Amino acid sequence: MPTPRKAQVSKHINGHYHCISRAVRRAFLCGVDKQSGCNYEHRRQWILDRLELLAGQFSVEVCAYAIMSNHYHLVLHVDYEHSLTWDAEEVVKRWCTLFPPQALKDSDDKQIDTEVVNAYLHV
Repeated sequence: MPTPRKAQVSKHINGHYHCISRAVRRAFLCGVDKQSGCNYEHRRQWILDRLELLAGQFSVEVCAYAIMSNHYHLVLHVDYEHSLTWDAEEVVKRWCTLFPPQALKDSDDKQIDTEVVNAYLHV
């Protein structure tokens, strides 16, 4: 039976982790699918862009990566000490950048203002 991530990753140790994710059922992540002839190479840049965004929002450094046709490998460094320097407002701003509240999604102004931060802090 798999071990939950919270039991695998210790937040008190600045460690390096080798993470792997694989497509299932012969699905293609990137490259040309030999079965259908479809080219999925554009997804490689999607993955890189998302990886850059996520690493910038969390206290994680991408040390190495390899994106293959049906899976990818990441070597990540978790910097717990760096995350301790963030105050609650900084954490909320980073979270809202990735998961904006509905009011922010519907607005033309995509800036996270003090009102949004306070709403999260005083729930």
